[in-house]
Amino acid sequence: MSEVKNKTIEDIISLVKQKKRFADTKLIMKAYNYAKEKHGDQLRKSGEPYIIHPVQVAYILADIGLDEATICAALLHDVVEDTDTTHEDLVRVFGEEIAEMVAGVTKLGELKYPVSTEERQVENYRKMFLAMGKDIRVIIIKLADRLHNLRTLKYLRRDRQIANAKETMELYAPLANRLGIYSLKWELEDLAFKYLYPEEYRELVEGINKKREERLQFIEKIMADIRVALKKQKIDAEVTGRAKHLYSIYRKMKRDNKTLDQIYDLFALRILVNSVKDCYAALGVVHEMYSPMPGRFKDYIAVPKPNMYQSIHTTLLGEKGTPFEVQIRTWEMHRVAEFGIAAHWAYKEANYSKKGKQVVSAKTDKLDWLRETLEWQKDMKDPQEFLNTLKTELFEDEVYVFTPKGKIIVLPRDATPIDFAYSIHEEIGNHMVGCKINSKMMPIITKLKNGDIVDIMTSDSQKGPSRDWLKFIKTTKAKSKIQSWFKKAQRTENIEKGKELIDKEIKRLGFTHDELFKQEYINAALDRYKFKNLDDMYASVGFGAISQVKIISRMLEEYRKSHKEEDIEQKIEELTSKRKNIKPSSSGVVVKGIDNCLVKLSKCCNPVPGDDIIGYITKGRGVSVHRTDCVNVKDLLKDEDRIIDVYWYTEKAAAYNVDISIFANDRSGLLADIIQVLSNLKTKLMGLNSKATKEHIATIEITIEVENVEELNKVLRALRKVDSVYEVTRKN
Repeated sequence: MSEVKNKTIEDIISLVKQKKRFADTKLIMKAYNYAKEKHGDQLRKSGEPYIIHPVQVAYILADIGLDEATICAALLHDVVEDTDTTHEDLVRVFGEEIAEMVAGVTKLGELKYPVSTEERQVENYRKMFLAMGKDIRVIIIKLADRLHNLRTLKYLRRDRQIANAKETMELYAPLANRLGIYSLKWELEDLAFKYLYPEEYRELVEGINKKREERLQFIEKIMADIRVALKKQKIDAEVTGRAKHLYSIYRKMKRDNKTLDQIYDLFALRILVNSVKDCYAALGVVHEMYSPMPGRFKDYIAVPKPNMYQSIHTTLLGEKGTPFEVQIRTWEMHRVAEFGIAAHWAYKEANYSKKGKQVVSAKTDKLDWLRETLEWQKDMKDPQEFLNTLKTELFEDEVYVFTPKGKIIVLPRDATPIDFAYSIHEEIGNHMVGCKINSKMMPIITKLKNGDIVDIMTSDSQKGPSRDWLKFIKTTKAKSKIQSWFKKAQRTENIEKGKELIDKEIKRLGFTHDELFKQEYINAALDRYKFKNLDDMYASVGFGAISQVKIISRMLEEYRKSHKEEDIEQKIEELTSKRKNIKPSSSGVVVKGIDNCLVKLSKCCNPVPGDDIIGYITKGRGVSVHRTDCVNVKDLLKDEDRIIDVYWYTEKAAAYNVDISIFANDRSGLLADIIQVLSNLKTKLMGLNSKATKEHIATIEITIEVENVEELNKVLRALRKVDSVYEVTRKN
């Protein structure tokens, strides 16, 4: 990839004048002079004057076609962080709009509390998304900032190169894709690819260059033939060819397990026409000239992508059966394809005011996913959970499904009818009792496929959603609405459950409630995770927004600060000493206060190490051990005098049988695939029973042997990924 030559402020002014008749170039020049003066003699890692960086960022945005205010904010985006300039200074000199954008882009300083790198990074993402919610131009500046930093990444240490490239691939390139700004997305991906996989990058570049001339001749001939055919049909069109981007070629090679020699469509043809009618006419021409490859046709004009992208994609077979891709779209669609949401920044030149302030607007109806993410993350206190969901929102492919009336609903890949219901309306989701897919009754956790027609059945008697739905849904909107329902409807229960979970975690660590629940430790946890009071914290743990482990970990940080090192070591010694004297039963369970007691693991719920457990003193058969979520525990708790504390002895490994139920759409080879998954995980299969209904729903009951709940969860996750499987549950 050739290095991009540095642009000057004169280049920016010239470009802005080309794109707009009434450009406020004086304002841009004022911002440049201000930034140049403030940055003064500062240098970048490359040794270049610092002002070069904001100028390159501003040029990228001018090229996309953004307004003067955004270009000014780009020129000024580092002055608050790196110079003595304040936000108030910018408001006074450039006005609120530009100052607010700079504030949104300014890199975040150190957080006030000591947190892990991961938590700090997630907090940065949160704040970035909040800034996006106020003004989407903030993230577009951020993307341009990241792009120029990647262009000059060679001046950083190798560890910083890898960290920046990885973050770009995981967050910034998917964001550019989500916003439809493909002109930035492709370069971000290719530059990140260059630093993450330098050997693979070099080999790919060399391999492509070897046969470059041969491929160019092939594509030039096809372009010439298509131009002639389009002219004959009196279709005014521009036909161009472009090499596919390096990272997309590499990803295809990895996905299909192919070598470069087996990837033929390294070039894509683009046909740009004046109208939608001409798009389909041009499609008819090329399909008449070349044979289309089955299953490789996509009409994004009829069904646009959520990021507004529209185009027809078709893969055709040229001479000797060599495939090549053709993209057909109008000039306006092409502008949106290159610049995405930025292409919709409307400049209302007729309303240009005396103060020089423009009215700008974006098609924010296309940013529903962003609003939903912002709404959901308010309640999600667990940084890892937020990051996982954010990546899901950015990376997931889409499926296109229909309402019974024919309206198209776009959902992430593997979305369920539950996601579909909430995408229509919150009340439909909350009162959902069943669904039909293509007129056939199906489980509500079935994974939806392109073209499915989904009909949701509701009932007024349905009190609300099930907490189990959270395990299967994919969309942020559904998660947000379900958790909001539980938060409002079951606050009292959530508080009680949260208290119980926190007390169990304290007990598990060998502390007493009084030792850890001092006001200064509680305040530290409340401050870290932004809770208003203790009940809010308990409720949040109770409905699953944050784990009890995170809360107690924060309190322990403060505990350690206020205790001498020797006190903590003595505490650890006491706990270790207690555990050394423990005599577990043959089942691996310790009964508090009793040695060598007869202990039996209950068959109704088959507990394994890692499960929360409870002991029940039976008449003449020792202590029976149940999972705390066992259906029989309610009855046992009626006889409180027989309940006894039990816990797992973790020093010694043992094997435990667990029963699992698998529900799937029946197909040939299903059982073989399930057994293969267990074999790959080296999981011992102890028993299997299966049956299928007339509706082709398969129910498979298996018994496996595991050592602990972590191993069990690994098996459950793997089984859920088997094709046609829609539900895997542990039997209770």
